[in-house]
Amino acid sequence: MDIVLLFPGQGSQKPGMGKDLADAFPIARGVFGEVDAALGADLSRLCFEGPADELTLTRNAQPALFAHGAAVWALTRDALRPHVRAAAGHSLGEFTAYHAADAVSLPGAARLVRRRGELMFETGTSRPGTMAAILGTTSTPIEEICERATRDSGLVVPANFNTDEQVVISGEIAGVERAMDLARDAGAKRAIKLPVSGAFHSPLMEPAVVGLTDAIATSAFTDPVYPVYSNVTALPSTTAVEGKDLLLRQLTSPVRWSAEIRNIAKKFADALYVEMGPGNVLSGLMGRLVKGARTFTCGTAAEVEKLLQMAAQ
Repeated sequence: MDIVLLFPGQGSQKPGMGKDLADAFPIARGVFGEVDAALGADLSRLCFEGPADELTLTRNAQPALFAHGAAVWALTRDALRPHVRAAAGHSLGEFTAYHAADAVSLPGAARLVRRRGELMFETGTSRPGTMAAILGTTSTPIEEICERATRDSGLVVPANFNTDEQVVISGEIAGVERAMDLARDAGAKRAIKLPVSGAFHSPLMEPAVVGLTDAIATSAFTDPVYPVYSNVTALPSTTAVEGKDLLLRQLTSPVRWSAEIRNIAKKFADALYVEMGPGNVLSGLMGRLVKGARTFTCGTAAEVEKLLQMAAQ
């Protein structure tokens, strides 16, 4: 059985995440405790109890999602590792993927994603921006819509290519709003502004690059034990040097998720895609990207038990 690990990004967090894992498994409890110690903060309480508005803050949501994904991986690693062929993560999730590929330690990754979240939040405050989801196909390519909106109102770029019918745009507020109008005129079913604290995966994140460069440079990375597919290139990364560079570039580059997943599917045609963390966002996208793709969501104690049973067969 070939397995591809998937790790979700910001937006999948919710109060209660990981609590039943920590209650049921000492290993999971240990992961959350180690993340708390690395950050010098009671992040686990925030994951388990909320409140939602505090958990949703970028500096909290990112390490919370990392901790949950890392806990699931710690519980299943011994059973799954012989079967894992590749890993991928959506935005923040790519950092969790590198941890699951033994490229960065648990405390090291926790500190790195916490710093990333802080930098992105600070940049969103100093350079206000927003993001919007464009749903449905448009008669004009989304790149052209963004170019026109940029000329008309303010900088806006494609930020996430999630599926052929779901693209997220990011940039200055006026530019995003103009692009939303143009997308509707071009036949989009819906254009929905997202509740985010900044224009992620756009040039507006440039002020965060220096800080993230320092954070990544001082983080100990080794070569991943299996390929981690990149949001930036949609191709596999196999070295520590390349991985660190791609994680930095990801901050201001679009997430090419649809191309990334299709490239994985070409290489591992019959793989089981296991989404580790809260929710099933990435599993839902899989059905639209790869016909007949087999997926399994693993974020609760019951799902961990079932996955372990499957791996033992």
